Amino acid sequence: MTNDARRWRVGLVVLGICLVGLAAAQSTQPQESVVPAMKQPLETNWVFRLDRDDVGVAEKWYARPIDGEWTPIRVPGHWEDQGFREHDGVAWYACEFVPPPPHPDRRRALALLGVDDEASVWINGTAVPPGRRLGQRYAAFIDEVVRSGSNALRVRVRDTGGAGGITRPVLVGSVGELDELLVGEHAGKAARRSPEWVRDAVIYCAYLRSASREGTLRGLEARLDEIRDLGATIVWLLPIHPVGEKHRKGTLGSPYSVRDYHAVNPEFGTLDDFKSLLAAAHARDLRVIIDLVANHTAWDNPLVRAHPDWYTHDAAGRMVSPVPDWSDVAQLDFRQPALRRWMADMLLFWVRDVGIDGFRCDVAGMVPLDFWETVRPKLDAARPVLMLAEDDNPAQHLASFDLTYDWATYDALESLAAGKVSPAALVDVLALESLDFPRGSLRMRFIDNHDKNAWVEPAIKRYGVQGKRLAALLTYVLPGVPLIYNGQEVAAPEVLHLFERVPVDYGRDPHEFRKFYRELSALRRELEPLRRGDARAALVDAAPGVLRIERRSGEQVALALLNLSDQPARVPIETGVKAHWQTGQVSVSPSGVELGGLSGVVLVPTTP
Repeated sequence: MTNDARRWRVGLVVLGICLVGLAAAQSTQPQESVVPAMKQPLETNWVFRLDRDDVGVAEKWYARPIDGEWTPIRVPGHWEDQGFREHDGVAWYACEFVPPPPHPDRRRALALLGVDDEASVWINGTAVPPGRRLGQRYAAFIDEVVRSGSNALRVRVRDTGGAGGITRPVLVGSVGELDELLVGEHAGKAARRSPEWVRDAVIYCAYLRSASREGTLRGLEARLDEIRDLGATIVWLLPIHPVGEKHRKGTLGSPYSVRDYHAVNPEFGTLDDFKSLLAAAHARDLRVIIDLVANHTAWDNPLVRAHPDWYTHDAAGRMVSPVPDWSDVAQLDFRQPALRRWMADMLLFWVRDVGIDGFRCDVAGMVPLDFWETVRPKLDAARPVLMLAEDDNPAQHLASFDLTYDWATYDALESLAAGKVSPAALVDVLALESLDFPRGSLRMRFIDNHDKNAWVEPAIKRYGVQGKRLAALLTYVLPGVPLIYNGQEVAAPEVLHLFERVPVDYGRDPHEFRKFYRELSALRRELEPLRRGDARAALVDAAPGVLRIERRSGEQVALALLNLSDQPARVPIETGVKAHWQTGQVSVSPSGVELGGLSGVVLVPTTP
């Protein structure tokens, strides 16, 4: 077995076709019942008990009354945030609830919208297996186990690492289908409509310290032709501003510790150098966005002295960092109207006066949503912009942002490659996206980025050569916008630390990934369904481990088959198709498609 195959070996099961619509591609949402769903959260009277030795099932805690061993707890929420720190393992939640009355056209059901990491449920001492489980969501019909009046609910949560608990609401209601309880509040709404240049984009992210031999703006400008040849249409620069010196991390400091929002870090060059880069990019039909760090500043940013009231303070009146580990920055307080006005004016300076094409907004979810909703029209009035949120909140798509991060698919790929989950986990992630996000939401798809590659090995080392190719193909055939992080195009093996300068040798390309990305980008340009089409994703029951993604735009169709296993697979095809692009070992015949392990193909029909 090859190293690639070992990295991607997973326990595969034969799964029936399970089609899911992707919200990011204007897909349909779960159909409503003839009678609308009725649902309400269970928010009060929860109690909690640690099960350090995992004896609760054997001792039948699920059937016992509440006693003094149980402690009140807030749901939803992680238990670590409520005084139960340093516990990875099993814990139990309990509450009493009254179900809705029986209804002739609906069935009563229970849903847990988020559990970190796994849940088992009992009602009145009877186990309730899930009728629908998607990732960390659980739903089941409960008519057979509930009774009139008060009912005893017990939830056993197993945390496999990190924070644990019931992290999102628990719902009880009357529904026609279980997905009516799992669907998010924004799923039936329409996302803001982004311009074509955003919807058709391929983003290249440049961390200036590693994006060229020189590590400067001029050095990046000299590489613009290379970047354009990859098929990129947007260049995103990590923060370009001067870095704080007070409490600096590492030798050069974090670019996210901003000392002056209106200036350029001398390490990278001057504002004139930036304007030269911008003009050169625009001359090549490349747009440029920059990283915006709105939530916090360096401790030696002049705003700290001039406007201390614009910052967040603790009970003792001391300025604080957003989280303890971010000790090099102080958190801003967006409750202050003057701060909001100043921040909006600063953004307009870069858009209107300098001429950039938008922002990637760092920790966008830590800044109030209504700030983004207020500032977006002002920016668009000055110049049409792209707004990318480093977050995955569906509400951000309604009025503020064009793109959000698709962390869920990234995490599913990581778990799949490590052999922790089957390909079904990837299908579940895409199904959840359909249930959560407004219609037409655009997600940024990636296999590497600066947050991950600053601390962990890049995809070429995590997945191997062919595994990386297959994962990258997925980012191009899913709805949304693919990302190329600098160094990815030459399979750079380095960890690109944020606080130091790590050079990348762009003169080497041992696995021909430049050619690979050029072909992927050309494929995306050629096939309109890959940029605009509806999407359906499924596992193929006749070919264990093969993910099938169908993209359709009007009468045009593209079909991607990705063999996520290390074993050959055969996929029967009923209609005539031909291979438009492939990676790995692929053979197409009138009766089907043969795929080698970790191979993928994009097919187009030969007949209508």
